[in-house]
Amino acid sequence: MSLSDLPTGPTTALAEPVERVRSLWVTGVVLVNVGINAAFFGPIQVLLGQQAIQFNEGQKEAILALVTGCGAAVSLVANPLFGAFSDRTTSRFGRRVPWVLFGAILGAAALVALAGAPNVAVMAILWCLVQAGCNGAYAALTAAIPDRVPVPQRGTVGGLAAMGQTAGILAGAVIASAVSGNFALGYVVCAAALLAGVVLYLFKNDDVPLPAETRPQFRLGTFVRGFWISPIRYPDFAWAWLTRLLVNVGNHMVTLYLLFFLKDAVHLEETRGIKPEFGVLILTGLYAVMVIVTSVVGGAMSDRMGKRKPLVIVSSLVISIAALILGFEPTWAGAVAGAMVLGIGFGAYLAVDFALITQVLPTALDRGRDLGVINVANSLPQVIAPLIAYPFVAFWGGYVALYVAAAVIGLLGAVFVVRIKGVA
Repeated sequence: MSLSDLPTGPTTALAEPVERVRSLWVTGVVLVNVGINAAFFGPIQVLLGQQAIQFNEGQKEAILALVTGCGAAVSLVANPLFGAFSDRTTSRFGRRVPWVLFGAILGAAALVALAGAPNVAVMAILWCLVQAGCNGAYAALTAAIPDRVPVPQRGTVGGLAAMGQTAGILAGAVIASAVSGNFALGYVVCAAALLAGVVLYLFKNDDVPLPAETRPQFRLGTFVRGFWISPIRYPDFAWAWLTRLLVNVGNHMVTLYLLFFLKDAVHLEETRGIKPEFGVLILTGLYAVMVIVTSVVGGAMSDRMGKRKPLVIVSSLVISIAALILGFEPTWAGAVAGAMVLGIGFGAYLAVDFALITQVLPTALDRGRDLGVINVANSLPQVIAPLIAYPFVAFWGGYVALYVAAAVIGLLGAVFVVRIKGVA
């Protein structure tokens, strides 16, 4: 079925959408993803580390770990929480738009304030506010896709959104590099990128208001218990959550020690005369290009096929192959091949798995909350992967064992996708 064949009709806040979205709306979604990820990754990759050095160079690693750890903890809570808030919003502007705007303003204000943080404690608090704001905006935006995009178009839109995420990561790296060590200026530019990214979406959002009478009465206990989504009642949702967790853990294990892998296993500087830090930049760029290409192609392909699971399984297998290439070919050529294969697999996975997940959400009323719970499977691997990876590198066989373990975990993700029954 082509996009032009989709039926058209009126859209309500809780109805399954049937009218295809316009390219301008999709562009707005992509730009919000660019802005959010630039605001995230410019600081994470460079700016927070430079600020930690300014406070105490001898303790820079501990400061950076403290600040980013606090931010990661906030992200685990903020995403489902703000998603649930957006579900219950009855603004005349729609359910999602107010939270995209609020999150962008909060995140940008905290970034600007970070530029003048007087100590580590304030730095940590402000970075937590950045995480809260950006995750709030992201949760609302993510929920807008199943609100507005019909199922036969979701792979394409999911692929373009994934492209925006990757482009935002690259934009953050460019911003951090361009400011030449001036982290305060870098924060301001990241804040500007975040605000600029939401402008088109705010004016071309087509968000549908939720009638006040449709919103259930608020009861704190019911609200809190709602974040537990029973795997017995909703097994497809549970399997989708688990597979996303496993694939993301495997992916993080592959990339976590890349700098040390190039230095200690590939011996990049000795064999090629390339500094490991520059090698990471090259590999990241190749990986990002592949992600951008295959996220768009993979998402569109799944729409044309009308099937999600086969492409999710194949892309998970490709991610596992990338890990094995790195483990058994610890050379610069092997690293380049591994990075490109990893990007090919992960790009397709991001697009198609997102489309699959939107088809197993329990209820239309709680799309924001439920996608926020799914997004925990994106954030939690940042905590889990280092705990799993370190023993393999330090005690259980080094990088070969690490990458074999990453491949096995990714393969489990592919296996469990088969258990999802409600999506082809």
